Amino acid sequence: MLEKSLTVGLVQQHAWPDKTRSLAASEAAIRELARQGAELVVLQELHATHYFCQYEDPALFDLAEPLDGPTGQHLADLARTLNIVLVGSIFERRAAGLYHNTAVVYDRAQGRVGHYRKMHIPDDPGFYEKFYFTPGDHDPARASGFSPIETSVGCLGVLVCWDQWYPEAARLMALAGADILLYPTAIGWDPNDDSAEKTRQKDAWTLIQRAHGVANGVPVLVANRVGFEADPSKVGSGIQFWGGSFACGPQGELLAHGGEEAENLLVTLDMARGENTRRIWPYLRDRRVEAYTDLTRRYRD
Repeated sequence: MLEKSLTVGLVQQHAWPDKTRSLAASEAAIRELARQGAELVVLQELHATHYFCQYEDPALFDLAEPLDGPTGQHLADLARTLNIVLVGSIFERRAAGLYHNTAVVYDRAQGRVGHYRKMHIPDDPGFYEKFYFTPGDHDPARASGFSPIETSVGCLGVLVCWDQWYPEAARLMALAGADILLYPTAIGWDPNDDSAEKTRQKDAWTLIQRAHGVANGVPVLVANRVGFEADPSKVGSGIQFWGGSFACGPQGELLAHGGEEAENLLVTLDMARGENTRRIWPYLRDRRVEAYTDLTRRYRD
């Protein structure tokens, strides 16, 4: 059994093309949350830079770093100094021509204890991620793909942004023993959308992730960015990142919910509730796994 409670912090921040400025904002928030008692701190997707995927430019691959590059070393130092578990995000250069959108987990003095390379890669107007990111490998033998990461605060099912729309990803993390689902995110509105469409999009985004908590009987932590980021190519209208970071419990109950400005969220999770919820609603027990084989097909036609 896990400890009965776990204090977690979510960082919802602006980000800029200047890594120094972006990481300074991240560090200030991390230190403040640690001072308030957070044992686990989660940063948003690509927190060290602007959201550069609004346009395609090969020169932007220069933003990428290896796993243990300057950004990774800085985050590892913070986790060690503050004695916390820290989930960060980097644009990873794995090899020449091979780049990933990667969440990295640092556990106190142990340093980097695991990483997750984003598996679902979108390609939509303003979100041209397939140009920049290779999907993560599916290799359970090497704990890659949908494999949770063991830490001193529990087993973390770390996923990234577009992964949040896929119940399969959340389920596979839960089936591998994840105690918490975490989603570092960068999502926002097209300024040309009307208010009704913006509301539908944000509500759907919140709802589906809360549903992952319900379906798997685990808490869910989501960290999203805020602020308007222009499209430097001037082809698109830019993105207004909507914030809305949140924490919910294993029945989808909202425990903390951010607004549309930069802020830190601090919440204490009752980790025993997942066990108790699963005893009452034993979804994993009642799954008809022998009837689900067609889920491995693209479409049933």
